[in-house]
Amino acid sequence: MKPQILIVDDEPNIGRSLSLILEGEGFRVRHVLTAAQFHADLATRRADLYFLDVRLPDGNGIDLLRGLRQNEDHTPVVMISGHGTIADAVEATRSGAFDFLEKPLARDRVLLVVRNALERLNLERENRRFREIVGDEPRVIGQSPAFRRAIDEATRVAGSDARVLLEGESGSGKEILAAHIHRSSPFADGPFVKVNCAAIPNELVESELFGHEKGAFTGAAARRRGKFELASGGTIFLDEVGDLHESSQAKLLRVLEEGEFERLGGEHPIRVSVRVIAATNRDLSVRAAEGRFRQDLFYRLSVVPIRLPALRERPEDVPELAGYFLREFCRRNGFRPKTVDAGVMDVLWSYRWPGNVRELRNVVERMAILTPGEQIPVSAIPIDVRTPPASPASGLHDIRDAAERDRILKVLEDTQWNVSGAARALGIERTNLHKRIRALGLTRDSVRNG
Repeated sequence: MKPQILIVDDEPNIGRSLSLILEGEGFRVRHVLTAAQFHADLATRRADLYFLDVRLPDGNGIDLLRGLRQNEDHTPVVMISGHGTIADAVEATRSGAFDFLEKPLARDRVLLVVRNALERLNLERENRRFREIVGDEPRVIGQSPAFRRAIDEATRVAGSDARVLLEGESGSGKEILAAHIHRSSPFADGPFVKVNCAAIPNELVESELFGHEKGAFTGAAARRRGKFELASGGTIFLDEVGDLHESSQAKLLRVLEEGEFERLGGEHPIRVSVRVIAATNRDLSVRAAEGRFRQDLFYRLSVVPIRLPALRERPEDVPELAGYFLREFCRRNGFRPKTVDAGVMDVLWSYRWPGNVRELRNVVERMAILTPGEQIPVSAIPIDVRTPPASPASGLHDIRDAAERDRILKVLEDTQWNVSGAARALGIERTNLHKRIRALGLTRDSVRNG
């Protein structure tokens, strides 16, 4: 699809001549005459490049440019002026303009600037994608059957626009899996915008997700685009979505149903095309049944639910993950490559990892920092990992889980994994049995490998 260009100039002849030049090259062009019309257009549509006249009947193009940058809109801007000064050009450049053109506008000069601006825009988008792929965050790592099953499901669903709900404990890698889905999806050329719903105060959630207009509330000194607007054409990742306030859930539902929303204090609906991936460490089906999460929103979000196993459910992946974290940490910090004594992996393998992959990464980096040589000994492992404190409560919990796991596995095997039949034999509801199967990480492989 050809890029969209918006011209803001109060001279109709300039607008027509620029439009003819650009449309002749296949670009889609819109032309407005005033700052007010620019704001109205910006509220409902997007552009890949702006031409802004310095002097407008109701404003100043440089002020419009500053407003874009303050609103985290980094779309390239070319300033144009019929009586510009060096001071104007310097101020425009300092404010983030890509270039400054004086009227009359020469066709070849216009097209050269447009090509260069759009090339830089594409390069920035590619750089953003590259940072997402090879940045500091760990890539999808693990070969255990339970983990590979989650990856395979994510890869299959990535090719569609279906919404995905990632379920799993904190630190189990839900954000990494969301990024994997984005990179493998038709939305990969667009942005990947992350929102931690649990970290935003309730009174700011709607502004964060949907943006606000100037004066919408005390402290709203300028218009601000929300995360959904910033994610248009790409993917928005709603982490810990179960913590959303009820009023925000209603607005989120409208976006999912209608593809549009209004900024706080706004009057015009804004349409977006966004892939939604949500994640939670809670059981949203239970919260919905208890009335603490909207059921209609739960069904909209969980078109394809994918459960990530906890690290203790896939201990065979610990050596590969630990090795990766160690290599990456040494590379980032300019350390000589380090290795570990044979006994180190035995300790890491046997630990329960309540903090999951995130905790493992922190432990590995701590060992690398505190080991002066190139060989990391067992003594470098934090004491709470080497000798975790005994907990009678957790011991009873483990014994109960193990007994329940064995009982459910036996009944499932007896019924050839007919969940309805197994539920009847166990005397519980089928939906509850499904939940326990997911919670305990049971699969047919569990029967063969147990």
